[in-house]
Amino acid sequence: MDSEKENKGLKKLMKRKIIQIDEEKCNGCGACASACHESAIEMVNGKAKLVRDDYCDGMGDCLPHCPTGAITFVEREAAPYDEAAVMARKKQAAQPIRHAGCPGSRMRRMERKSPAPDPCEKQTSELSQWPCQIRLMPVQAPYYRGAKLLIAADCTAYAYASFHRDFLRGSICVVGCPKLDDTDYSEKLTEILKNNEIESVTVVRMEVPCCGGLERAAKIALRDCGKIIPSKVVTLSVEGEILD
Repeated sequence: MDSEKENKGLKKLMKRKIIQIDEEKCNGCGACASACHESAIEMVNGKAKLVRDDYCDGMGDCLPHCPTGAITFVEREAAPYDEAAVMARKKQAAQPIRHAGCPGSRMRRMERKSPAPDPCEKQTSELSQWPCQIRLMPVQAPYYRGAKLLIAADCTAYAYASFHRDFLRGSICVVGCPKLDDTDYSEKLTEILKNNEIESVTVVRMEVPCCGGLERAAKIALRDCGKIIPSKVVTLSVEGEILD
């Protein structure tokens, strides 16, 4: 990736409209990178970055796709838009070894060698309440009283084989996916924590950047609920391993 200093040395700068990305607001969903026809935005360390000024045409196709309002227009000195450079970048991006957009949507196949299931063994669900989707959960309910609240990304129960035993057992569970749900979870989670006697909060997320939106919403809720509630975050790999 070219540095900003190298970018400025390529062409004479001009004052023009160009995007600006607020890293604090970015939840790493990757929607902007997928929406940018010029491939000017790339996900770096879980955050959206403008790769180079001359890749951005200033049209703002990425703006309406950002769920957190992290992208805005500014007018500043920047290298002029270079269509030839963009086409060259697209050609490079089309190579099989390169993945553009959200890393969480990259295809992969996991080969596993599992023992044959015991036909006499019956698994029991540990889900103790309904509904469980964050958007459908009530703000107040009797089962919240003294509850260990589990805030889980949708994919975690599929990636981690012992999810029910190790995380769901004895907990009240709320699940969601910040990449698919067009809503701000922090408001609902704040109300749940504020209006109930929650004992603790555990966030279980996947390693993919878009899951950072779920963790961020939980941390905002813990900050804004007006209470001190013990909490922890558990990150799972797509292979089903606990990373931290």
